[in-house]
Amino acid sequence: MPSPGKLAFQNGQLTVSGDWTLPNYGSLKRDVQKAAAMESPNGYSVNLATINALDTAGASLLVDLLGARQLHELTEQTPGLSSERQELLRLVANAMASPEGETSLRSNPITEFLAGVGEKIEDFWHQQRLLIGFTGQILATLASILVTPWRWRITSLVAHVHQTGLNALPIVALLTFLVGAVVAFLGATILDDFGATIYTVNLVAFSFLREFGVLLAAILLAGRTASAFTAQLGSMKANEEIDALRTFGLSPVELLVIPRVLAMVISLPILTFVGMISGIVGGSLVCVVALDISVPQILNILETKVRVVHLLVGLGKAPIFAFVIAVIGCLEGFKASGSAQSVGEHTTSAVVQSIFMVILLDSIAAIFFMEMGW
Repeated sequence: MPSPGKLAFQNGQLTVSGDWTLPNYGSLKRDVQKAAAMESPNGYSVNLATINALDTAGASLLVDLLGARQLHELTEQTPGLSSERQELLRLVANAMASPEGETSLRSNPITEFLAGVGEKIEDFWHQQRLLIGFTGQILATLASILVTPWRWRITSLVAHVHQTGLNALPIVALLTFLVGAVVAFLGATILDDFGATIYTVNLVAFSFLREFGVLLAAILLAGRTASAFTAQLGSMKANEEIDALRTFGLSPVELLVIPRVLAMVISLPILTFVGMISGIVGGSLVCVVALDISVPQILNILETKVRVVHLLVGLGKAPIFAFVIAVIGCLEGFKASGSAQSVGEHTTSAVVQSIFMVILLDSIAAIFFMEMGW
C-alpha cells in the first residue's frame, strides 16, 4: 500500500520517509515549506534510506529542501539508496542547480574576454585537427582507388567539373577583366607622375600572372563552390542519405568527396588561366584607350619583359588552393546536423574558412617565392 511521504526532525537528524511521488506532491510541498520555515535542514544529518518510492516530483522537493549541492553529496553518503534512486537524485540536482557560482566567475570583463579568446583558440585548434585528419582520409582513399580504375567515378567527376568550372567561367572572366581595368587606371595615375606610364603594362601583367588571377578565381570559388559543397552534403546528411550509403557498405568519402575534390583541382587552374588573360586584356584595353599605348607595344612588352616563371608561379598555386577549398567545403558539410539552421551555419563557416586559408596560403607562397627569387 502506498504511504504518504513524511519529514521528521529528531535528535539532530532529518528523516525522509514514505512515498515521495507525484500523488503526494501537494501535501509534501506544504511540509517542505513548513520545514524550511521552522528548521534549518543544513544543520541536521539527513537520512534518505527510509524512502519507499521516489520520482522526479519528489526529487525536486528534496532539492528545494536541502539544496542541490547537499543532495548531490548525500547520494554518495547514503548506502541504503539504490543506484537508480541515486542517479535520479543526481540528475534532478544537476538540472536544478543554481548557476550563481558560474555567473560570479564570469562577472569580470577581463575574465570573460580571456575566456572568450581561449574558447576561440581551442575551437580553431580543434577545427585544424579535424581538417588535417579529413585531408589524410581523402589522400588515403585517393591512393586506394588510383590502382583500381573500375572504382573511378568519371560521370560524377565530369558533372562536378561542369558545375565548378564551366559554369563559373563567365563570372571569373568578367570580374578579372574589371579588376584589370581598375589596376591599370591606378597604376597609370601613379606612374604618370614619373613619366613611366608605359610600365602600366608590366604592372598589370605581373600582378595578374602572379597574384590576382589565382587569388580572385580562388575567392570566387570559395564563395560559390565551397558553399555549394557544404549545402549539398549537409542536406544529404539531414536526409540520412550518407547514413544509407554507410549501411550499404559504401564509402561516402569515395563516392561524394573524391569527385568534388578532383573536379576543383581540375577547374581552378583553368579558371586561373582565364582570369589571367581576362585581367591582362582589361588592363591592356585601358592602356590602349586612355594611355595611347598601341597593341603592338603591349604585345612586345609581354613577350620580352614578362617571364614565363610568373605564369608558372600563379598556376602552381591553383591546385593547392583548389584542394583546400574543396576539403573545407566537404568537411563542413559532414559536420552539419539535421537542422536547416546547422546547414546554414556550416555553409557560412565553409566560405569564411576557405577565403581565410586561401589568403593565408597565398601570403606564405608570396614570401617563399620572394626568398627563392622566383
